[in-house]
Amino acid sequence: MDKTQQIIGVFDSGVGGISVLKHLFDALPKENYLYLADSKNAPYGDKSPEFIRQRSLQLTRFLIQHHAKAIVVACNTATAAAASMLREQFPSIPVIAMEPAIKPAVEVTKTGVVGVMATSGTLQSAQFAALLEHYGQGVQVVTQACHGLVECVEQGSLTQAHTRQLLEQYLQPLLHAGADTIVLGCTHYPFLKPMIAEIVGRQVNLIDTGQAVAKQLLRRLSEADLLSKQDEKGQVAFYSNAQQKDAAQVVSALWGQPVAVAPLPI
Repeated sequence: MDKTQQIIGVFDSGVGGISVLKHLFDALPKENYLYLADSKNAPYGDKSPEFIRQRSLQLTRFLIQHHAKAIVVACNTATAAAASMLREQFPSIPVIAMEPAIKPAVEVTKTGVVGVMATSGTLQSAQFAALLEHYGQGVQVVTQACHGLVECVEQGSLTQAHTRQLLEQYLQPLLHAGADTIVLGCTHYPFLKPMIAEIVGRQVNLIDTGQAVAKQLLRRLSEADLLSKQDEKGQVAFYSNAQQKDAAQVVSALWGQPVAVAPLPI
């Protein structure tokens, strides 16, 4: 098989990485994508680093078996726990990963206070500590672990009262501290952006990193001469290990059109 026609493999702890996949497809519409939602194990934020590494390895091997020419780790927690290990294990394949957008947040804040919403796994990681050390000098970074929000998105509960109650609970300390910029440090959270914006108001910037990941993927594929040469739009295939009926409903709603979802066999 011509390597340029091979797929882009994307995985997340669940459906949150579809927010990243949308940016990838917008930036690289002629590529073919295979998306894995490990929803049975979501959220990764409360799992051990060793579990996340082993799971990330299994998912990456599955994608490579399906002829992935690049891997996108569309999960901040998996990035922190496993991205460097995946790059060591698969040195011939570009591995593109996430990181909470501390740098752009620091660049746009006017109050000097940046809020970060993320899972506890991301906030406790060495990668996040290094980002704060490198980019967080001269500003106050207020972090908030958001237990339960991943589950809301996994269930497709984007506008329900319970979801709003959780968001108000987690956003209040950030606003009270004076944050005018909030980093959405989990790929599930962009799907809650309309409700978050409603709660915090127009004066607060909301930042996610999906667009930056798409730019990085474009750069890496271009450098390796792996960009698709087909003229027509690419295809997107979805796998999930959630209950299949629910998986198809939630994935279709988040992707924005009806899609088939195959059972993830690992």
